[in-house]
Amino acid sequence: MREKVKPRSRREIPAVNKVLDALGEYDLATASKLPRPLVVDLVRRGLSKIRSNSEIPEFESTVEQLHRSLEVFRASRLQPVINGTGIVIHTNFGRAPLTPEAVRALTEIGSGYSNLEYDLATGDRGHRGAYIENALALLCEAEAATVINNCAAALVLIVHHFIEQQLDGFKPSSSRATKSEVIVSRGELVQIGGGFRIGEIIEAAGATLREVGATNKTTLDDYRRAIGLRSAMILKVHRSNFVMSGFVESPSAAEIAALARKKRIPFVQDLGSGAVVPTEQFNIAEHEPTPSDALKAGADLVCFSGDKLFGGPQAGIIAGKKRLVTALKREPLFRALRCDKLCFAALQATIDLHLNQAVTKIPAIGLLQVADDELRNRAAVIKTGLGNLPLQIEIGRSTAKVGGGTLPKSTMSSVTIEIVPRHCSPADLAARLRSTAPPIIGYIANDRFKLDLRTILPHQDDAVVDAIRAACTK
Repeated sequence: MREKVKPRSRREIPAVNKVLDALGEYDLATASKLPRPLVVDLVRRGLSKIRSNSEIPEFESTVEQLHRSLEVFRASRLQPVINGTGIVIHTNFGRAPLTPEAVRALTEIGSGYSNLEYDLATGDRGHRGAYIENALALLCEAEAATVINNCAAALVLIVHHFIEQQLDGFKPSSSRATKSEVIVSRGELVQIGGGFRIGEIIEAAGATLREVGATNKTTLDDYRRAIGLRSAMILKVHRSNFVMSGFVESPSAAEIAALARKKRIPFVQDLGSGAVVPTEQFNIAEHEPTPSDALKAGADLVCFSGDKLFGGPQAGIIAGKKRLVTALKREPLFRALRCDKLCFAALQATIDLHLNQAVTKIPAIGLLQVADDELRNRAAVIKTGLGNLPLQIEIGRSTAKVGGGTLPKSTMSSVTIEIVPRHCSPADLAARLRSTAPPIIGYIANDRFKLDLRTILPHQDDAVVDAIRAACTK
C-alpha cells in the first residue's frame, strides 16, 4: 500500500537569514552585484509568495528559485550591451551611442560643479543653455532654437502653447477661446516606439485632433477646408518609420506653409529623426528632411530628436522663428520639460562636432559608412579566434538597417558571423550570450545564431570572442 506523503508545514519555510546564507554560498558573485537591501527585499517577497501557496517546496528548491529571481532582477540593471542585430539606431538599446567627446563632457561636467546657470563674464546668474541654443540656431539655419527632454515633449509644449496663447499675426483676439484644433493629415498619424501615437500625444496636450484627407491621399484643399475658427495650428509629421507607395499624394511643405501664412495660423513640422546634414552623405539614397530644409520651405517651427541621426543624448530640439521660441520658453510647462546638466554636456559636444563638420566621429553616422571589406576583415579575425570550439562558423552577408524610426526604406549591405552550435541549440546559445558581461545580442535566422558586425564597435570584437568561448564551455 502506497504511503501518503505528509504535506510540508508552513513552519518549515526557512528564515530570511538562512536563505541569504545559502544564496551567498550558491552564488556569491550574483549577490554581491546587488545592494544587500534589494537582495533582502526580494528574498522576503519570495518567501511571502511561498507562504500563500498550498505546497511548500524543499529548502534547496526555494534557494534555487530565489537565485533565479535574483539573476532576472540583476539583469534588469542598466548596463552596456553589444549590439549584433544590424540595427544601428536601436531604440531598445538606447538609440545612438554617444561620441567619445560627449562621454568626456559627461565626466567633466557630472563629476563637479559647472556654470549651468552662472554668467562667468558678469558673475551673476546666467541663462541655462545659452551656448547650445545659439549653436543650434546656427546649425539649423533658424532665428532661434531651444532644447527640452525629448521630441514628444517638444510636440506637447508646442501644441499646448498654441491652444493656450494668442500670438500677434496668427489669431484674431475675438476667437481666443475657440482655438483648440490641430490639423494633421490622416496619412501622418504615426505610431512611435512603445505604442505612443501622435494623435494621442496631441490630445494629451489638451488639443482636439482634426484629421484631414485619406490614409493615402491628402490634398491642399483638404487642409484649406479644415481651417476654421477653431484651428490652432497645422502640423506636418514626417513618416519616419514607415513608407507609403502606390496611389498616394500629399502637398509639399512649401505649399502647406503658404496656405498657413495666408490663413494666419502657425505651421509646425515634426521631423523626428534629427538629420541635420543631407543623408546622401552617408551613402544612402533616401533623403531625410533636415531642419533647414523645413524652415526654408516656410515652417514656423520644427522639432526633432537629439538621439537619432543627430547622434547625441535624448533631447527634443525646437528651432524656428525667434518670437515663437521665446514664447515657448516662457511657458510654465517649459521648466517641467527642460534638460539637466548631463544632457546639455553631451548635446553640446555633439553640436560642436556637427558645426566643425566632423560628423564621421559620431558613432551612429560612422557605423553607416563602414566599408564591407573592413567588416569582412574583422569577421575573419573573429572566426580565427573561435577555432577549436564545438561550433560551425561561417562568414555571411546581411542587410543592416538604420532603425530608430529613421530612413525606413534604406538598408545597407553588411557582414555577419553565423554560428551553428553542436553542443546546444541556437536559442540556447543566444540565451547564454545574453547572460555574459557585457551581454551580447544577436538574432536567429535559418537555424543559425547571427551577429551583424556593422553594429558591433571594433573595440568590442575581443569581448565577442571571449563571450562565445565562455558560452561554449558553460
